[in-house]
Amino acid sequence: MPELRCTVQTCLHNKDFYCALDGIVVGGSNATTAEQTCCGSFEERRGGDTYSNVTGEASPKSDIDCKAVECRYNEDCHCHAGKISVEGSNACQCEQTGCATFTCGCGK
Repeated sequence: MPELRCTVQTCLHNKDFYCALDGIVVGGSNATTAEQTCCGSFEERRGGDTYSNVTGEASPKSDIDCKAVECRYNEDCHCHAGKISVEGSNACQCEQTGCATFTCGCGK
């Protein structure tokens, strides 16, 4: 499992730059750039939600179901990068997030 670092502080699952989910989905089935990817597991933290409301333990390791089939780290829809970074610090919706580790392996 890759190490997942998340800078999306507006996500309900973010706790100290780690994800409280056991796994996430990276979207972008037609992506050829990092900007065309997104975290499909993103849920916006609402006004009353605080970091203490995050359920589960946040872990640096996470299973990544990757839909970005052109990414060089994608093997059978699973991410095999050692580390990934999900970015989009002020995101309000998943389209404003992205996998900064995405590297196009177009025509692998």
